Amino acid sequence: MTTHRAQEYLRTKVMTASPAELRLLLLDGAIRFAEQAREGLEQKNPEQAYDGSRQCRAILTELTSGLRSELAPELCERLSSLYLFLYKSLVEAMSERDAEGVRKVVEILAFERETWRLAMEKLVEENAASSTTGDPSGPRTGETGTPDKGDGDSIGGRVHLAG
Repeated sequence: MTTHRAQEYLRTKVMTASPAELRLLLLDGAIRFAEQAREGLEQKNPEQAYDGSRQCRAILTELTSGLRSELAPELCERLSSLYLFLYKSLVEAMSERDAEGVRKVVEILAFERETWRLAMEKLVEENAASSTTGDPSGPRTGETGTPDKGDGDSIGGRVHLAG
């Protein structure tokens, strides 16, 4: 696949994704860039390490700023603390040129990604169950099967991608 086609595909994927799916894409990106930073450290390639670290830190910042504390204050506080911990751990590992420290960041990000994926699956199942029982009190879903509150509010609903 050419670079241009890959960029078109990613752009389409981002533009059509729900807020929950966007959060998953951001976590995928954070993992990919943290891995790039780790590999750069291991291969003694400072440019690769810096670029991966910079992109991962930008995504962690975006994940933090996209939290909607008015919807779930306790959850958002915990996620904010997690993302801050990961950011600080990444900065520390990079300043010490510690590939193992970056690997630990990747490990936690992968766990967070899997947790988010499972939460999305559970919401889809619950939405399907409430729609088959005709329960009007259940959450409404959009085309993607993710919760739709009607007003666009959701945890991680504000996602901004900078080039």
